[in-house]
This record gives sequence, C-alpha cells and structure tokens, in this order.
Amino acid sequence: MLQYDFMQNAFAATFIVACVAGTIGYFMVLRGQTFAGHAMSHVGFAGATGAVLLGVSPLLGLTLFTMTAGLGIGLLGERAQGRDVAIGIVLSLSLGLGLLFLNFYTAFAGQATTLLFGNILGVGRSTLWLMLAIGLVALLALGAIARPLIFCSLQPELAEAKGVSPRAIGTVFMLLVSLAVAESVQVVGILLVFTLMVAPAATAMHLSSKITTAVALSVLLALAEAWLGLVLAYYTNWPTSFWITFIGAACYLMAWGLSRQLRTGR
Repeated sequence: MLQYDFMQNAFAATFIVACVAGTIGYFMVLRGQTFAGHAMSHVGFAGATGAVLLGVSPLLGLTLFTMTAGLGIGLLGERAQGRDVAIGIVLSLSLGLGLLFLNFYTAFAGQATTLLFGNILGVGRSTLWLMLAIGLVALLALGAIARPLIFCSLQPELAEAKGVSPRAIGTVFMLLVSLAVAESVQVVGILLVFTLMVAPAATAMHLSSKITTAVALSVLLALAEAWLGLVLAYYTNWPTSFWITFIGAACYLMAWGLSRQLRTGR
C-alpha cells in the first residue's frame, strides 16, 4: 500500500490534519463553538469555488474565506452564542454562492464533490507542504494563547476581571479554528468536517476530564480514525471520508456508553 506516492501523501496529510484538528477541535468543543466552526467550512466552500473560478489554489481561497469568517465570529464575542439562526443563514448563503461560482465555470463542477466530501488521495506534494506550514502556524499560535484560552473558556468573567480579554482571545482562537477547518476539509470535505474537528474531541472528553490528557487523546483518536480509514478505504475501495466518519461515530458512541456506565455504576 505504501509503495504508491499518493498513499504516502495521504498518510502524511492525515497526520498533519489529525494533530491540528484534534488539538484545536478539543478547545472548540470545550467552548461550545462547534456550530460556528461548521459555518466556517461552508463559507470556505464559496472561497474555494471562487478561487477555482479565478484560476488560483482552492486551498488558498478556502483558507482566506474561513479566516475572514473566523475573524467576524470572534469579534462578535459572547454575542455570537445563541445566534444559531444567523449563523445558519450565513452558511446556507455560502453554499449558494459556491454553487453560483461553479455555474459560471461548469468545467470545474467535478471539484464540487471533492470540496464537499473530501479527497485525501488527491493531495499532492505541494499541497502537503502548504498544509504543514498552516498546521505549524496554527499549533504554535495555539500554544502561545493556551493558558489564557483555558482561563477564558472555563471562567470568562474571572478572566476579564483579571485583565484578560475574552473577546481578543476568542478572536485569535476562531482564526485558528478557521485554519483547522481549512485543513480538515482536505480530508473529509466541507459537509463532514465535524468528523475530525468534533468527534475525537467529544470522545476524549468522555474518557478524561483532565485537559492535557483529553487533548492528547483527541489527537491520537483523530490520527487513528484517519489512518484506519485510509487502510479500510484502500482494501474495500469505499470512500475514505465514509470510513473516517463511521469510525469516529463508533468511537464516540463507545466512549459515551462507557462513561455513562461508570457514572451509573457509582
């Protein structure tokens, strides 16, 4: 299996995405911003299709649009919470714009499926290096704001009283979420971005209440799901995104059942 260049690139790409999505996804779930992250993936669809229409890299357009959306959501601060209707309208409009852009240049209509559902086997070496650069920037930035981010996530009022700005930290974090979303789309697509951004993190939360342990588990789960999905896709010829989604859901259900059993057993 590893004798093929496209499989080597796929394993390397999923390693990068798992590290970024597993880490940032944990804090996204902790802060209750999963729906906002999903909205950014839909905004990215419009950016990617617009980039294709202009003849530039879809990943570049997707990243720029998701970062713009992340900046907007972050600047809304706490007011963004509970505004699911507004966010839902934005993500629906973004999908509509993406379809409009594809309509202008139907020769690239086949790329819509790739953007919506992912195509990790189509990642080239140049895209791989770009994903690595984006991933390193995202993880380094997350490390720089990790302590105030945890403080603002768990005790926002106390953090503000101590001189830490929840809005500033939240805005930076949403920019990092946008980078993680842009990378995850390469693996599972826009419609299934929850698979690597949410499922491993939510599973890890059921397995450990300690933040450092849960983050490590989230990364390991994301990596295991992605690599196992690649192996199963290779031998079954079924879509990689399906296997990753299926494994992620199965792991979450098992972790949820185990944590519930432990609670009731006490």
